[in-house]
Amino acid sequence: MEAHQARTKQLAQQIKVFHEQKQPFRVYHGSTNSTRRTTYDRKQIVDTSGFNHVISVNSEKLQAVVEPNVSMGKLVDACLLHGLVPAVVPEFPAITIGGAFAGTAGESSSFRYGFVDKTVAEIEIVLSTGETMKASPHLNADLYNGAAGSFGTLGVLSMCIVTLVPAQQYIEVTYYPITDSRSAVKKTEELVEDESVSYLDGILFSNTSGVIMSGRFTDKLPPDTKPRTYSKASDPYFYSEAKKHSRKSGNISYDYIPTREYLFRYDRGAFWTAKWAFEYFKAPYNRVFRRILDGLLHTETMYHALHKSGLADQYIVQDIGFPYEEIPAFIDYLDRTLGFYPIWLCPLLLDSEVALHPKDPAIKNRLMNVGLWGPGPTNWPQFVEANRQIEKKTKELHGIKCLYAHAYYTEDEFWEIYNKEDYTVLREKYQATSLPSVYQKVSANPEKATEASRNQSYIGSTKAWAKEIWPMRGLYGMFAALSGKSYLMSKK
Repeated sequence: MEAHQARTKQLAQQIKVFHEQKQPFRVYHGSTNSTRRTTYDRKQIVDTSGFNHVISVNSEKLQAVVEPNVSMGKLVDACLLHGLVPAVVPEFPAITIGGAFAGTAGESSSFRYGFVDKTVAEIEIVLSTGETMKASPHLNADLYNGAAGSFGTLGVLSMCIVTLVPAQQYIEVTYYPITDSRSAVKKTEELVEDESVSYLDGILFSNTSGVIMSGRFTDKLPPDTKPRTYSKASDPYFYSEAKKHSRKSGNISYDYIPTREYLFRYDRGAFWTAKWAFEYFKAPYNRVFRRILDGLLHTETMYHALHKSGLADQYIVQDIGFPYEEIPAFIDYLDRTLGFYPIWLCPLLLDSEVALHPKDPAIKNRLMNVGLWGPGPTNWPQFVEANRQIEKKTKELHGIKCLYAHAYYTEDEFWEIYNKEDYTVLREKYQATSLPSVYQKVSANPEKATEASRNQSYIGSTKAWAKEIWPMRGLYGMFAALSGKSYLMSKK
């Protein structure tokens, strides 16, 4: 704890200097799990990448004290030594607890516990003035609720106390084949009421087939049963195995997965988005090539390549929560327009206390997230328009977007959706107005962006014609990822 206090004191001093000089700054974490375009100037950052320590795990209190840049993989490993896991574990091991708190991350236990921020019992935060404060539901509650999902626009997290739950060795996964989005919703509604279910999500493989998957902890395997793994290069991707279970003509089937393997089951191949990389390079999407290229096909490396290549601007990346009854209409809309599958389904519990809660009274506490990740138009104006049409349909069907992803709202449109009044009051009360606003942090800014400006990040010192020649973008991103150099920091 003394080392943490020393790091926090130094961070607070850096922030205080920016405040006294009336100079804006941004926080550099070292990596990101967002597809938004982000570049940092070395002269205008505070670096929190060293805040990556698990300070303690308390089995009696069911709490872990961690710094914000601790990855979920590291946190899970520390907790499993005590027979515990965080209540909500985002699906990629490189996601950090601070990023998950500030960025509304959720996963297959969020139908029970809500987003990650609701499983953080207390935060320590350095305000833009350099003052360090603690906040919880009972102490500075407005700051605690406001910081959740605010993308670091009220201050800089320096510590989190994370709620844990007892774990067992395996997750028993039950697969329920479904025939369309309506049957998916019906099965989900049944399972959220089952208290024995700890995890719940689903995948649509087409508009007529899919699977809903529930998970329960267990220490026992049935006779002659071997646990299934998904982390080795020789393992299948989780979604491809789930697809086999969806074809069993209504018959329920089971798998047994070691707990850590289950929590990060989507890491290899980043759910199923690796197949779009294979399509881009026109490479065979088979077991042999997936095994050979496995080192490039984990999420952390794929994010690196995606940012450096600029290809994030050609792929639709949206996570949107809808009231259950609106899911069939949205899936039908996607089937008519974009038409790509798989599509992820994940039930969520939404907290109405957060400062950025949407204004729409029809948005309910229980939502179904739709994870939509696939190829969009390669023409930039058409790509923006495709995303804006999704946002329009989202509003029409009383949905709410996860803002880690592409956001193409104008500023007026954004604040028609979110509660600007309460957010502004908090920003002024905690003297955070020198920090970027949440709109500035999450917006792709289609009003100002041009095709030329979008290309600059990956062209760099290469020839401008490189962007026109297939597969230069992908190769540039791939080799940049292999180099290990920061893909967020400018050369200044």
